[in-house]
Amino acid sequence: MKKLLLISILGIGAVLGGCATPKYNYQATFQNVSKPPIGSTNESYIGDQLLTQGIYTKREAYYIPENNKKFLLNIPKGFYLKTGEDNKGSYYSPTNNIPDGATVPNNTGIISLLVTSDNSLCIVGMYLNKACHFKDIGEKRTVNVAQDNSFQQTLIYNGKVGNKINIGYREFSSNLARPAFNNDVEYDLSESKTIGYKGAVLEVIEANNQMIKYKVLKNFNKVE
Repeated sequence: MKKLLLISILGIGAVLGGCATPKYNYQATFQNVSKPPIGSTNESYIGDQLLTQGIYTKREAYYIPENNKKFLLNIPKGFYLKTGEDNKGSYYSPTNNIPDGATVPNNTGIISLLVTSDNSLCIVGMYLNKACHFKDIGEKRTVNVAQDNSFQQTLIYNGKVGNKINIGYREFSSNLARPAFNNDVEYDLSESKTIGYKGAVLEVIEANNQMIKYKVLKNFNKVE
């Protein structure tokens, strides 16, 4: 019954809002991310990342801060990645497997979301019918998304016992030729305030069992 009502709502939308064909002509940009910057002084707490490096895609997205419902249409909060655009507006994916990504319930027959120039959000159904029942519920943003075949490296602060600090190294990749790797290393600060791993070099300014203050001297060696 609900499905029939939803089809009716989308059908009415087709009469009132017309039709739209989702576009997939958007090209994301790639970028190397290395942070914090070399030469910067930073503070981190246990479990925080001290250093991270990887290849990401810079993607345009539509961010909806709150859940929205009208009639039987549910639009969850979160990020929706852009897929393309035409003279009607910008199109966004209803399924987004990224951190804080949103997914429209898959039983609704929605194949795309269209955001027009006046910030109206329109639902595009499987029959290319367009229903514009929402307005000003979100805003356009840019997000960094890890590549499917990307390789990310990070150092994590695990605390201090005596004069020794524990640093965790993590590397991640969806490339099966390079599986995820974890390693924890101890450094004795009584021997040196400079620590390094896989090309990354940090100068420890202050450390206790809760936080660490450090200066970035060098980031990881670039991985090809």
